Amino acid sequence: MHYTPLPRDPKTPPVRINLLSDTQTRPTPAMREAMARAEVGDEQIGDDPSVNLLCERVADLLGKEAAVFMPSGTMCNVAATLVHCRPGDEILAHETAHIIAREGGAHAALGGFQITPLKGADGQFSPETFRKALHPPTRYQPPQTVVSVEQTANIGGGTIWNKAALDEVVKIAKTHGLATHMDGARLLNACVATGIAARDMAAGWDSAWIDFSKGLGAPIGGVIAGSREFIDEVWHWKQRLGGSMRQAGICAAACTYALDHHVDRLAEDHANARALARGLSQINGIEVQEPETNLVFFKPDGSGVTGEKMVKGLRKCGVLLATMDGRIRACTHLDVTAAMIEETVGLVREIVRGA
Repeated sequence: MHYTPLPRDPKTPPVRINLLSDTQTRPTPAMREAMARAEVGDEQIGDDPSVNLLCERVADLLGKEAAVFMPSGTMCNVAATLVHCRPGDEILAHETAHIIAREGGAHAALGGFQITPLKGADGQFSPETFRKALHPPTRYQPPQTVVSVEQTANIGGGTIWNKAALDEVVKIAKTHGLATHMDGARLLNACVATGIAARDMAAGWDSAWIDFSKGLGAPIGGVIAGSREFIDEVWHWKQRLGGSMRQAGICAAACTYALDHHVDRLAEDHANARALARGLSQINGIEVQEPETNLVFFKPDGSGVTGEKMVKGLRKCGVLLATMDGRIRACTHLDVTAAMIEETVGLVREIVRGA
């Protein structure tokens, strides 16, 4: 994921409030204890009990036949497209999707795939936009083999794909012979916010995955699920890409702990995001996108403070966030408290007042 970095200054105070991303979370003491107690084996040959347990849990959670533990969400996406597609095939996704703009061109470099960007507000394309992008099989155009959605839509503001829209996209895809892939990096945020079960949200999607190193607070890993045949093929690519591990149960135990203890608490992150948005919107000249989950995008330009100046000013106060695609993005997570949100709003107000 791209952030506009700030120059390092040895005089800059340590970070006290980290709103950069939910990837910044640290394992809790209880999670570390679970990792220390984990039973381990050789994950590469399927002999790590903690990894196997995690994969069984996620397959059941997403309503799929099987699942595989991956080092990262990027590898989940890349392995999925490498299984679903052949070189020269076309993937359809929103123009801001991770697979287009945030994964180093891996899908083109490793698979030779063409990704067609679809437009739409808030990081989502409509079923009708998807339908209009489809074309009959012809020797002059690449075979269209996959449609991908991102739940939640990161650059769209952490927005939640409506279940009816997801179902309609699946229906259109199946009618035209396309596979369906869900980048579910923050899928459980969407589930907690809507009350829709993960298996229902992922119903009809041939492949889906969840990230454990974001709001769930684990230090590493994602798990991708699908049919047994699909997961067998994902394993081939996991091996080829260097993602097969050894005693990975230490990491898998953190993920299982997160499933048991960190899912329901995502609602706290959503509440903190709403509080942050509410406080910022009360400052004259700051434009805020109303959050649906744990991401808050805002522009302070109307207050006379540029985004870059605001980010630098907050950093001098020990608050870390960044600009992304022309806006400031703040991300709430388990290391961010309600008191920190209140303090951040107060600091923003002071920076605007001093402009």
